[in-house]
Amino acid sequence: MKRAATLSALVCLLAITTAAPAAPSSPSAPSARESAYKGTLLDSVPKKGVLKVCTTGDYAPFTKLDPADGTYTGVDSDMARDLAKSLDAKPKFVATTWANLTKDVASRRCDIGVGGVSITLPRARQVYFSEPTREDGKTPVVRCADKDKFGAGTLADIDKPGTTVIVNPGGTNEQFARARIKQATIKLHPENTTIFQEIIDGRADVMMTDASETLYQSKIHPELCSLHPEKPFTFSEKAYATPRGDDEFQEYVDQFVHLAKHDGTYAKYEAEWMK
Repeated sequence: MKRAATLSALVCLLAITTAAPAAPSSPSAPSARESAYKGTLLDSVPKKGVLKVCTTGDYAPFTKLDPADGTYTGVDSDMARDLAKSLDAKPKFVATTWANLTKDVASRRCDIGVGGVSITLPRARQVYFSEPTREDGKTPVVRCADKDKFGAGTLADIDKPGTTVIVNPGGTNEQFARARIKQATIKLHPENTTIFQEIIDGRADVMMTDASETLYQSKIHPELCSLHPEKPFTFSEKAYATPRGDDEFQEYVDQFVHLAKHDGTYAKYEAEWMK
């Protein structure tokens, strides 16, 4: 009887042991992709001491590359330097194009995208956007000598046979022109740094770009006149692009922009370029 009871107890113990879950195995090492996306840039940027900044370098007054020495200037280039300093880091500017800027931020090739980036819904599907830095919108810039030719500068005044509208490819300027221009000729010019010279030299008549850019270009090129920059055709906002999913970093950039807009920092940088 005693032997039977002992055997029964052993059977129960074996059953419990068999049913018990196995001890968790040690976690495997994270993949390179998992490591790259782990944590927030708010922590990793100060730790590395580098803020990677994607910018095109071809859109003054916001970003301008000096090919002679590789330095970047402009409103947003200066803001990026301030942002890096606030994170105990140095900026590392990463060259990109308008067609690839948001893709580069989304893939984490860089930590932030700056340089007159307009908020659009297609872009917002790829990246987060910070608090806007300024309002803007598309407006025409023409040769001052031809200003009267375009009357009030409406789309009807511009969209006529014989008029050449020049645009840089891959951005919101091309999208706007292709959506609104039906009769005038649309001419693509790949280099935004030389596109306004095409108008000055008579190889194009009009460019419709952000009012901020037309104000800057008319400042450095007296031959050019911005038409109704205070009343652009469209409404848009400029902001900085950050990687989706990193809420902590985006909130920090939001706060950085908010303070810069209210303590006079952003206005000071704009005044250096546009007034």
